[in-house]
Amino acid sequence: MAFIDPRPVHAAGLFIRLVYWFAKRRLGRVPTPLGIMAHNRAVLAASAAFELGFERARHLDPKLKMLAEVKVATLVGCRFCIDIGSALARASGVSEAALLDLPVYETSERLSDLEKRALDYAVAMTATPLQVPRPLFEHLRTTLGVPAMLELTAAIAWENYRARFNHAVGATEEGYSDNVVCLLPAH
Repeated sequence: MAFIDPRPVHAAGLFIRLVYWFAKRRLGRVPTPLGIMAHNRAVLAASAAFELGFERARHLDPKLKMLAEVKVATLVGCRFCIDIGSALARASGVSEAALLDLPVYETSERLSDLEKRALDYAVAMTATPLQVPRPLFEHLRTTLGVPAMLELTAAIAWENYRARFNHAVGATEEGYSDNVVCLLPAH
């Protein structure tokens, strides 16, 4: 159970009601973290603007982006992000086998070298202190190109924000990944 109750729709202004409508249309319901953000219009607006803007980024393979995001969610331990991320990853074409291999991605035979390097990058960007090895960065930049590398970097950084925010406010799984493989937080 979240530490803050989501803002009810009847207590929300036009902007928040519009965001709620959009979320219901896309996800079938209003996610708890979104309802919590609705208590601070500026935080909600900033988050929504990034989410909507980021959806237009199309330089990176969506499957690679989703693998990195779910890996971050497991490392941070955000059960909500793992739940919704697993469902969105499957909808983006990530196989159940690839999701199941995330905890042992380094030795997986199902993941490509590029996927493993992207996951190395996600792990490095999620660690504290953050220390991305320059050779890893250069390998990914050369392989992906600058626009896709920036998109991967933004996806990992944004998932760190989402996972840490959601984990901090006590958001837990909401059934987005029912009937789909869903990982547990990393230990």
